[in-house]
Amino acid sequence: MFASESVSQLDNRARELVITRAGYAAGSQFVFSQHCKAASKHGVPEEQIKAITHWQVSEVFDAKERAVLAWADALIYDNGRASDELFDALHSHFSDEDILELTYHVMGYNLHAVCCRTLRLEYDDVPERIKEVAVPGDGEASDWAGSAWQSKE
Repeated sequence: MFASESVSQLDNRARELVITRAGYAAGSQFVFSQHCKAASKHGVPEEQIKAITHWQVSEVFDAKERAVLAWADALIYDNGRASDELFDALHSHFSDEDILELTYHVMGYNLHAVCCRTLRLEYDDVPERIKEVAVPGDGEASDWAGSAWQSKE
C-alpha cells in the first residue's frame, strides 16, 4: 500500500444501514433485499432491518443511525438537498472522509437500484406498480369538488 492511501474507517453497520435504506428509497427490491442480508451479516439487529422502511417513526435507532438514514433520504428523495442541520448531525458522528464514503455508497447504490429497475433485473423484473385505478362498476368519474369550485354569479 502506498503511504498516501488510507483504509476506510467507516463502520460496517453504518455502511449497510445507508445502503439498505438507499435500496428502499430508490425502489429496488433487489438492492434492498440483498443489503438486508448484508446488514444482518455485519451486526445490524433484525428489529432495525425490519424498521428501515419506516425509520422516521421507529424507536430502534440511535442518533447516529438516524443521521445516517436521514442522509440517505436527503440524497435520494431530495436529490442531495441536505440541510445544514442534517449535515451537522451527521458530522457529529462521522469524519469528513466517512461522510464522503457514505455519500458515495448511497449514490452508487442509487445508480445500481435504478439500473436494476430499468433493466428489470433479478427481483426488479416486475410490471409497473403505479397505475390508474378504473372507476368502479358502471359509474362515471365524479366531480369530488362539486360546485364548490365553480364561481357563483
